[in-house]
Amino acid sequence: MAVALTSVWNVKSDEDAIYEQDILRDGSGSIKPWLSYIDLKLQHGNSHEQAFVLERACSQLPRSYKLWKMYLDLRAKHVAKLNPAIYCKEYSKVNSLFERALILLNKMPRIWEMYLSFLQQQPLVTHTRRTFDRALRALPLTQHNRIWALYRPFANAASGDTAIKIWRRYMQVHPEDAEDFVELLIEMGRYTEAVEQYMGILNNPRFRSKEGKSHFQLWSEMVELLVTHAPNIETGDGVGVDVERIIRSGIERFADQRGVLWAELGTYWLTKRKPEKARDIFEEGITTVATVRDFTIIFDTYVESEEYSIGNLMDAAAARSGKDVLDEDADFDLDIRMMRFEQLMDRRPFLVNDVLLRQNPNNVTEWEKRVSLWGDNMREVVQTYTDAIAAIQPKKAIGKFHELWANYAKFYEKGGDMRNARIIMEKAVRVPFKSVAELAEMWCEWAEMELRNENFDKAVEIMAKATQAPKRSTVDYFDDTLNPQQRLHKSWKLWSFYVDLVESVSTLEETKKVYERIFELRIATPQTVVNYANLLEENNYFEESFKVFERGLDLFNYPVAFELWNLYLTKAVDRKIGIERLRDLFEQAVEGCPPKFAKVLYLMYGNLEEERGLARHAMRIYERATRAVSDEDRFEMFNFYITKSASNFGLTSTRPIYERAIAALPDNEAKDMCLKFAEMERRLGEIDRARAIYGHASQFCDPRTSPGFWSKWESFEVQHGNEDTFKEMLRIKRSVQAQYNTDVHFIASQAIARSQQQLSESRNGDSREGEGDERADAMAALERQARAPQGFVPASTGPEGGNTSREDKAIPTNPDAIDVDMMDDD
Repeated sequence: MAVALTSVWNVKSDEDAIYEQDILRDGSGSIKPWLSYIDLKLQHGNSHEQAFVLERACSQLPRSYKLWKMYLDLRAKHVAKLNPAIYCKEYSKVNSLFERALILLNKMPRIWEMYLSFLQQQPLVTHTRRTFDRALRALPLTQHNRIWALYRPFANAASGDTAIKIWRRYMQVHPEDAEDFVELLIEMGRYTEAVEQYMGILNNPRFRSKEGKSHFQLWSEMVELLVTHAPNIETGDGVGVDVERIIRSGIERFADQRGVLWAELGTYWLTKRKPEKARDIFEEGITTVATVRDFTIIFDTYVESEEYSIGNLMDAAAARSGKDVLDEDADFDLDIRMMRFEQLMDRRPFLVNDVLLRQNPNNVTEWEKRVSLWGDNMREVVQTYTDAIAAIQPKKAIGKFHELWANYAKFYEKGGDMRNARIIMEKAVRVPFKSVAELAEMWCEWAEMELRNENFDKAVEIMAKATQAPKRSTVDYFDDTLNPQQRLHKSWKLWSFYVDLVESVSTLEETKKVYERIFELRIATPQTVVNYANLLEENNYFEESFKVFERGLDLFNYPVAFELWNLYLTKAVDRKIGIERLRDLFEQAVEGCPPKFAKVLYLMYGNLEEERGLARHAMRIYERATRAVSDEDRFEMFNFYITKSASNFGLTSTRPIYERAIAALPDNEAKDMCLKFAEMERRLGEIDRARAIYGHASQFCDPRTSPGFWSKWESFEVQHGNEDTFKEMLRIKRSVQAQYNTDVHFIASQAIARSQQQLSESRNGDSREGEGDERADAMAALERQARAPQGFVPASTGPEGGNTSREDKAIPTNPDAIDVDMMDDD
């Protein structure tokens, strides 16, 4: 111990004696004396002394992680500012120190991180890579992430095969970072391997993009890589990437992106400098896609490629012409490409039509467009019609399928080939169309074709065949479980055409048979009844015409029956049949007639009695009408009744009518009726009766909403009344106003009106600010006028007369008495 202490003291200064003695006294198992000693040197010693003490500490305690870390930090920091290429020996010493530390501390990830970070500062790529590999082998799997965090940047910096091999190892542990690997491969120009990585990503259903990219986005990136770098991607049988197979699988997988993918595949072959192969791809694309959007994408790309190719050939031809050099093969190639391009542009309408028909082969309109595209090409037109009829399913047809058949037959008809036209029509009427209406249209088209060719008998024969039916048919026209052929005989459209045809080209008897058959099948419409009746009337079968109307009235109820009665009664009256028979008809018409249709019938009935019957009967009919018509027509009917009664029996005969009208009509109409009644009594000189009517009507008239009524009563009193009657009128007016002031509904309506008025005034307050004083003055004047009417002159002359002044009037002692100012203060 003395010898050792002496040797130490030979090296150290006296100030370190205390720490050295503590180390010797403590032995070799404690780290505390060493840490105190190291702390002293770190504060007051130089780098050599610090390194010497740390070296001794690590030698004595080789398994101390803390001492080694302090030592390694010191040595690494010491050489950090030195150039690793020039001072490679110094760096090598530190590397050896790290290796010594890792002999016993190889499970410490922090030591490995320090060592690896230190190695990355030196130009030792291979040694650094191998050290990374040693670290991964030495540490447990749970600690590998700390190493890979340094290893990946090192790999990216190293580049080349080293980087790729490192990343391949990394991908085995962390496949979720495949996108970063792909970016590295693309940067390094390893496109084939980048595509293979994309394929691995897309085939892995568990892969989730760190950048949030969808499956299709990754697919699009891969396709873009394939197309952009097509010459640099290895392809072949069993070697590299089968680009066409990949893109075709995407076409099947992503139905909404087929146009884009077909265009990308064609562009790929253009990039590979194989234009013929690209042209085949484009042709396949535009003839297989099912949407116009996809077609447009492919076609535009196709056209651009052709234009680019033609442009290059034209530039080459121009260069040759400038040098007077002839190249017949190149010129021939240019002509071929120009011709092919023109054909492509001419085919575009047909190709678009093909797309729409592939999308829905049951689209009748598109088939018609295809026929029109062929123009005068008869062979193609016939082939198109044939294809359309074979492709369209009648129950699923979109559009008018029967028109396609009709146009097909008209095509042969225009060519003068009636035989084939009839064959087509015969086939068409056996087609199970969606509806009976279409089948009926088909039969009518056939008959019209025969009429255009003046085969009238043939047309009638065709329609007779179409309308064949059992004597008593129980078939329901709307029964969709039966095919249209079974329900055809119930089609009104078919029978209507048939009866018009027979009426035009056949006899009256034949026409009558058709009409009778329509009635037997119970498919007659109001128009059928009218047409049949008019036909019989034109041929002077008046009674039979009336019977047709009666049969129609048995078939139809109101409101249809009203129109039939209107026509029937008009014709019967014009025919001047017996009055008793006419009365029976009118009684039948008004019996059970809804109120809204009764007015016209009663007026016709009353007019008949006035012209051919008795006025007393007419008045009785008009009186019935006032009870039978609807509320909307009752006021007008009473007015008409009053007018007729006055003209026939004098004004006095209208009194009971007025009284019943006032009792039956609603308040607003009763008010008007009262005014007319009062005016009539005034003209008759019955002033008291007129005044009583005004008093009765006052209960319907609020002074604020019906000022016209009160002004008329006031003028009436001015002309025919006296002071007492005028006062009574004012008393009634105030009473009615007070009554309306307590009416709940009236108060609510007035409150709403006032709120709306206030809102309107607030919006227009600025513009009406100057009118406020004028409005107040006007309201005050109206109030004064209501209290004291001006210019009143009583009709009678009493002791008071009409000239009593305000000063001569005594103040009434009764507070409820009415004070009427007879003269204006002015």
